Amino acid sequence: MCDLMPASQPAEKIGKMKKLRRTLSESFRSIAFKKEDSGFDEICVTKMSTRSCQGTDSVIKPLDTIPEDKKVRVQRTQSGFDPFEKPTSQVKRVHSENNACINAKSSSAGKESPKLRRHSSPSSPTSPKFGKADSYEKLEKLGEGSYATVYKGKSKVNGKLVALKVIRLQEEEGTPFTAIREASLLKGLKHANIVLLHDIIHTKETLTLVFEYVHTDLCQYMDKHPGGLHPDNVKLFLYQLLRGLSYIHQRYILHRDLKPQNLLISDTGELKLADFGLARAKSVPSHTYSNEVVTLWYRPPDVLLGSTDYSTCLDMWGVGCIFIEMIQGVAAFPGMKDIQDQLERIFLVLGTPSEDTWPGVNSLPHFKPDRFTVYSAKKLRQAWNKLGYVDHAEELASRFLQCFPKNRLSAQAALNHEYFSNLPPRLWELQDMSSIFTVPNVKLQTESGDSIQVCARRNSHGKASSGSKH
Repeated sequence: MCDLMPASQPAEKIGKMKKLRRTLSESFRSIAFKKEDSGFDEICVTKMSTRSCQGTDSVIKPLDTIPEDKKVRVQRTQSGFDPFEKPTSQVKRVHSENNACINAKSSSAGKESPKLRRHSSPSSPTSPKFGKADSYEKLEKLGEGSYATVYKGKSKVNGKLVALKVIRLQEEEGTPFTAIREASLLKGLKHANIVLLHDIIHTKETLTLVFEYVHTDLCQYMDKHPGGLHPDNVKLFLYQLLRGLSYIHQRYILHRDLKPQNLLISDTGELKLADFGLARAKSVPSHTYSNEVVTLWYRPPDVLLGSTDYSTCLDMWGVGCIFIEMIQGVAAFPGMKDIQDQLERIFLVLGTPSEDTWPGVNSLPHFKPDRFTVYSAKKLRQAWNKLGYVDHAEELASRFLQCFPKNRLSAQAALNHEYFSNLPPRLWELQDMSSIFTVPNVKLQTESGDSIQVCARRNSHGKASSGSKH
């Protein structure tokens, strides 16, 4: 089950937060690279998080195993939902004549291995190199917002397609804090079900995050296949989503903005968590913890009611909503008016909470019993009939969609649910960077009798563009 994190003492953390912001901004001057087999550089940002870049994750325990007296509640200032929306909390940019992304020479002992030499950037001064703005060719614009523009691009070093998230820097305001946070978190996340950050380019005018290019997202995929996805495909997408979430939750990271638009789908069917602009490392203290974090339809009732004391349970509610939407073909709780309307839709199915069903609900800032109609809980298949057609789907969905946060199933526990019992056992033995499609007989089924298609060229950081078939 998900555990909530007890309240901390924000007043004691203000000094640490100021120091953190200073080191985050300064760290863009000290980014080092080491080569990966793919030919792209693995980014290692020094002083970018509470863990060192080289530190192993073996010392990090899953949230559920942390002693109660050691847990820290993370807080932050309010931020909007649009990944392109300029955040209210920003960090002053440290000016430097050099780019923040510097190609570091190999410092490892002994001779450079043949593999590293094979993937090294060309030595010629005129050859394109990683970490340089002219190393990437912009092909087309995918989207534009108030502080960032996203392009489909191509690497001149190895010819691979990339997504270029170009963040405009302003002299007075500096580097947006969300951009620093996204880079600092993603640089340490290496998983098949998490979008890969290839490169960072920092100039006086812009900060560019270079991501792997993924053709479409789950929202566009479901639009292409209305009425609900093939049950086998739902299972594979959900398994990959839980696999990625389990990975980040064990590393003290909450995504905080789970929705179909932020789940990329490759042309081979790989699902990748993307858009970590609102993600949060739970071990990093901040001033306040916003309840304005998840798009309304996928926001849990505790956050809608004003709770700021949450943990991995926040993401697991979103998983339940996405699971229902993939099966049924419509959003689980599509609120049309405001937070009140959103809560009414939730309570209509799950029942209006009380102290008996949800201990502590009366103490939440926005819960006033006389404001809500009293509903009794229903079977989920009464609201979404297709749940009844798939073995164990209704029971699993009900474990995610719990109003009381502590009752929600964790990502790791969900991976072992009976719903997945007919998948090949080898899936549970895969390494982090291995795709589930490397396991024999694991593949997407055709949807609605048609070949599987990628419906739009879209990246999580921008708008959809022209469609294409694959």
